[in-house]
Amino acid sequence: MTVRLTLLCAAATVERDARFGADTPLDERALREARAVAGALPAAAAAWYTAPSQRCRQTAQALGRDAVVVEPALRDMDMGGWRGRTLGEVAADGGAGPAAWMSDPEAAPHGGESVADVCHRIAGWLVALPADTGRAVAVVEQAVARAAVVHALGAPQRSFWRIDVPPLSAFQLTGRDARWNLRMGTVSTA
Repeated sequence: MTVRLTLLCAAATVERDARFGADTPLDERALREARAVAGALPAAAAAWYTAPSQRCRQTAQALGRDAVVVEPALRDMDMGGWRGRTLGEVAADGGAGPAAWMSDPEAAPHGGESVADVCHRIAGWLVALPADTGRAVAVVEQAVARAAVVHALGAPQRSFWRIDVPPLSAFQLTGRDARWNLRMGTVSTA
């Protein structure tokens, strides 16, 4: 049986100064936007997953899904010592931390997970999905969505930062026997 997994990036929080690893609640605007995309997701999905973050869980609830599996493997990248800090604060420390992190998939100057670590974790989760999963939806963080695309395409991990994943964007992976394909959506003309 083919697994049809739709990955939906969580709604965006409104933050003046985005902070690494921040898990802030969604405001009413973000919840409204999430409710608006609910009809575009597969109605016949047998399984629903969400990352453990507050914003992913709230996005799933806004989609009308209260009974979802909170999947620890879908958690956001561990930002280690950068958690709670802005990019400007980290850059002000000097050194090549941010540049190394964004250019070397094995680098984790913050002491948390590297891009390679996240890619391996998500590849493991995808491979472990039961063959009889059928249609499923997962509400995930941007890093998780990027890692899933990297795995599905067999792309080099260096391409991780080249994948733009806007809030509430969705794409589908179809697969069987650990072989995945990326299925792009269509734009409505209505």
